[in-house]
Amino acid sequence: MLSTEDKALLAEKGIAEEQIEGQLECFRKGFPYLKLKAAASLDNGILSPSEDDCKHYVDVWNAYKQGGRSVCKFVPASGAASRMFKNMFEFLDADYDVPQTDFEKNFFDHIRLFAFYDDLNAACLKNEGQDVEALLADGKYKAVVANMLQEKGLNYGQLPKGLLKFHKYPEGARTPLEEHLVEAALYAASQGKAEVHFTVSTEHRALFEALVADKLPVYEAKYGVKYHVTFSEQKPSTDTLAATMENEPFRIDGKLLFRPGGHGALIENLNDLQSDVIFIKNIDNVVPDRLKSATVQYKQVIAGILVSLQQKAFEYLRLLDGGMYCHSDLEEIIRFVQQNLFCRNEMIKDFEDAELVIYLRKKLNRPMRVCGVVRNVGEPGGGPFLAYNADGSVSLQILESSQIDKNNPEYVEMFNKGTHFNPVDLVCAVKNYKGEKFNLVDYVDPSTGFISYKSKNGKELKALELPGLWNGAMSNWNTVFVEVPLQTFNPVKTVNDLLREQHQ
Repeated sequence: MLSTEDKALLAEKGIAEEQIEGQLECFRKGFPYLKLKAAASLDNGILSPSEDDCKHYVDVWNAYKQGGRSVCKFVPASGAASRMFKNMFEFLDADYDVPQTDFEKNFFDHIRLFAFYDDLNAACLKNEGQDVEALLADGKYKAVVANMLQEKGLNYGQLPKGLLKFHKYPEGARTPLEEHLVEAALYAASQGKAEVHFTVSTEHRALFEALVADKLPVYEAKYGVKYHVTFSEQKPSTDTLAATMENEPFRIDGKLLFRPGGHGALIENLNDLQSDVIFIKNIDNVVPDRLKSATVQYKQVIAGILVSLQQKAFEYLRLLDGGMYCHSDLEEIIRFVQQNLFCRNEMIKDFEDAELVIYLRKKLNRPMRVCGVVRNVGEPGGGPFLAYNADGSVSLQILESSQIDKNNPEYVEMFNKGTHFNPVDLVCAVKNYKGEKFNLVDYVDPSTGFISYKSKNGKELKALELPGLWNGAMSNWNTVFVEVPLQTFNPVKTVNDLLREQHQ
């Protein structure tokens, strides 16, 4: 089936032939839906720490950092901002020249409030010979938008979100990349060093590197830390084969078509990091300094909960591996796995002690993450659930709507009535008690990918999305959910979101 040319392309990407066969099999069979037990809630799987608890966990976190541990902040930042400007691209293409929709009117009524306004003004002056005010007075609305989106102006339609100016400050506007650098100094710096890792697209990497080189001295001086900023790109080996509607390899001019495997591919990038603890947060979920205190506090809270749970798990693993335990110790460990790690299995009551030790060891000896969740406010995306695993146990998972069987009314109701939402606010512990790093790829559940439908050159195709980074790619981790305040969640999905009070 594979030609010499195909095999050369696979070798170049670092993809084995067996993987191709495996992917075609996924297209043929599809993916099973997850079996759900319940939506996680405050009385069932979501912790809500009191004020005193919060203080305690912040102290735990700060003590942990004093112990010479390495901490990193991981920020997926490769996506282009084109979706953010979807409405304004539509206005450029519309058969009218004056704003008609509420979105368009809101954009132009408040245009002076955008942090990029001065840059846009300068671009308009250079390219049109008029500033923004004069262009709007003359009814040249589209000229303003063209200078924002197109290459001749700011080129915001093609740039990634991380490089756009989001927030105004007296000393000048800041991009999300800079806001993440500030955050890293405030909660992820250990012993005067702040590590930040951005995943970026190949075409924009040089722009990211230039911005970092320009800004690091400013923030190092301001926060008294030394930054270590690194970048990586999605690996070509994580690209997935596109298929025809008949589940055959999709070809263009005889060549196999590959597509990026979605954010789940980034488990490989995460796996390359050597830090003890890694924070994960999306690039667009940032706020100006005046609102950062809640974010900084709760990041430390969830990190304190993580290292507390990890210390306990390590203590139990040492006990099991040392062989100096009795039955009551096993009962204590069961309680910890069930009550603190929210992992239950009805079958263990029939286990002999020897089987029980194997089971408990497996559940304790794996990567761990604590995820901040916020009250559901109708944003699209994943939610916290209790779901069944392949071994019959039930554990906490973050699920996307695509993983839920829409023909099962009980599951749909669970999803619709879910009280909480995951804003991608994670802190991860990725080493075992001996200080050895887990191979994160071993903890992916491959059955949690999904198939989406796209087109290329006017032909329909099937695309294979890898298990999502915080969904199936972390399916076999220990997961704990903690309620965090809504003010820690301020994503920017459209350009007008920047007009919200939280971004002003």
